[in-house]
Amino acid sequence: MSTDTERPVSGRWFEQLTVGTLVHHATRRTVTETDNVLFTTMTMNPAPMHLDADYASRSEFGKPLVNSMFTIALVVGLSVYELTLGTIVAQLGLSDVEFPKPVFAGDTIRVESEVVEARASKSRPRAGVVVFEHRAYNQRDELVCRARRTGLMHREPTGEQA
Repeated sequence: MSTDTERPVSGRWFEQLTVGTLVHHATRRTVTETDNVLFTTMTMNPAPMHLDADYASRSEFGKPLVNSMFTIALVVGLSVYELTLGTIVAQLGLSDVEFPKPVFAGDTIRVESEVVEARASKSRPRAGVVVFEHRAYNQRDELVCRARRTGLMHREPTGEQA
């Protein structure tokens, strides 16, 4: 059985997530055609804009678009190491998700996250609620995704039994 002290932690505790905190995430990721095809087929999305290169070649984009659900999952994933690894109780929701520019295979995505709200939990004294705004950019510094994510975050351990 794992205890809290055995949990790997590189994320930030609630107390470290004050409004205005801005994190430029170190890990970047180049999206591949395989990423797009696997994610799209695993999630049962038959949209030809993601899977049919001939169809997509005749669109305004000229090539397949990366599935936007993959994009948001990647954006959140790239933020985990420096924000929530080992310090989140649960993700409570996503809101205000936007995709201002498309993502294509070959694009390299980088993410920055800002704490836009933080408050102590009313029902859990050992946790707080934090709203992150994640912003993702491609290699041309174009904003490709913006989303707000609400997390229930652990407070920093004090050595006392909770």
